[in-house]
Amino acid sequence: MARRRKLIVVSNRGPVTFARDRGGERIARRGGGGLVTALRSLVSHHDVTWIASAMTDEDRAVVAEAGGASIDEHVRDGSAFRLRLVAHDETAYDWFYNVVSNPMLWFLQHYLWELAYTPSVDVAFQHAWDEGYTRVNEGFAEAVLEELELEPGAAVFFHDYQLYLAPRFVRERAPDALLAHFVHIPWPQADYWHVLPETIRLAVHDGLLANDVVGFHTHRWRLNFLRTSSDLAGASCDFGESTAAYRGRRSLVSMHPISVEPAEFDELANSEDVLAAERALVTRRPEKLVLRVDRTDPSKNIVRGFRAFELYLDAHPEMARRVGMLALLDPSRQDIPEYAEYLGAVQREARRVNDRFQQGGWAPIELVIEDDFAASVAAYKQFDVLFVNAIFDGMNLIAKEAPLVNERDGVLILSENAGAHDELGEWAVSVSPFDVAGQAEAIDRALTMPEAERRRRLEAISRQVREHDVAAWIEAQLADLDRCGAAVT
Repeated sequence: MARRRKLIVVSNRGPVTFARDRGGERIARRGGGGLVTALRSLVSHHDVTWIASAMTDEDRAVVAEAGGASIDEHVRDGSAFRLRLVAHDETAYDWFYNVVSNPMLWFLQHYLWELAYTPSVDVAFQHAWDEGYTRVNEGFAEAVLEELELEPGAAVFFHDYQLYLAPRFVRERAPDALLAHFVHIPWPQADYWHVLPETIRLAVHDGLLANDVVGFHTHRWRLNFLRTSSDLAGASCDFGESTAAYRGRRSLVSMHPISVEPAEFDELANSEDVLAAERALVTRRPEKLVLRVDRTDPSKNIVRGFRAFELYLDAHPEMARRVGMLALLDPSRQDIPEYAEYLGAVQREARRVNDRFQQGGWAPIELVIEDDFAASVAAYKQFDVLFVNAIFDGMNLIAKEAPLVNERDGVLILSENAGAHDELGEWAVSVSPFDVAGQAEAIDRALTMPEAERRRRLEAISRQVREHDVAAWIEAQLADLDRCGAAVT
């Protein structure tokens, strides 16, 4: 690990959120989400101030008590960091999150809009952009600027699609600051950005190009960003050097696939919670288990996955009662109509397939909708086939997590549109997320693959993930900052 650095990490969701227990005492809970989990190891190796949104009433109480300043916190291993929560206006935050960030930017960047019908960018959306997304980004930028006054030499790491405008706001008042921004979701081609009005799509690029480094998970997303920066913002892009010159600055556009912490999953796999969940699963599992673990997000392609499993059962009646699909789904963003509607579609599709094939108490799909990470890790250990058929995915960490702990020489079926496919595709069974018949055939291929081949592929994926873990991902980005020629103390 390189020398300790002073870092300001900025993300919508933070590593800690606060609540009250039954006795009325304040408690700190670990923040959720793959991004927070991945970034948490930064705290162990560097001097970190983490800026995030105040999510709960108790978060806002913490902000008020601290007068808006940062407070001392620590992660599970005892490593200390500074936490600064930003208490946004609640109406502005609703517009920021539930109108602009999700669904508009998320749907756009995952190619989810049915353009013949949606979206309609109206006066209400423009208002949400101006008074929600822009205002919340200004709030984040103000917090960053105040922290930079305390630590002028710190590097700033912005993360993801919620914060596209903040780097420009910081750059205008701190022109010499060292700024990096990692985009964790896909970056679509230039034509698709025309969903947004010209002023908004330009603002997105203008904000990102204020950074010294802009990072993506794959060459595909990086190349798309260089092209859109050129086509939509007029940046002068060097595709060989992977740089974009814009408004007197040159940004390095980098590619580093995010990973996980293997030791964490080795430990989890043998924890009592996971072992108990595994014992319960073993008592009811079929001979062959097809697993999917997802959020109930339209980008995850769950409905098509159920239809593919239906086609497989149609073609292989001899597998009735011998094979089953376990779908462990975390309910996601249910305040947003598109997500609530999709969850309903998922439930209806599972019911339809089960009604068609069930017999003697057996149903082919076990659908579980709850946030239960221990159950997911237990299922990681037990799958024969891991089914990842996302429409588009910036990375998909499940494809990396599950093979680390699997004990049945499980086979990974992986969408060619998942960022993880760039790394793991040669050892996975690749599928088009739109080819339902092809996915059904992939299930058959995975279930009938010779044992030695299954083991070879699983071991190769595990080796790749262990050799390219999240610590390596972090260090690669710090090296990018060094390439920019700025000193980080």
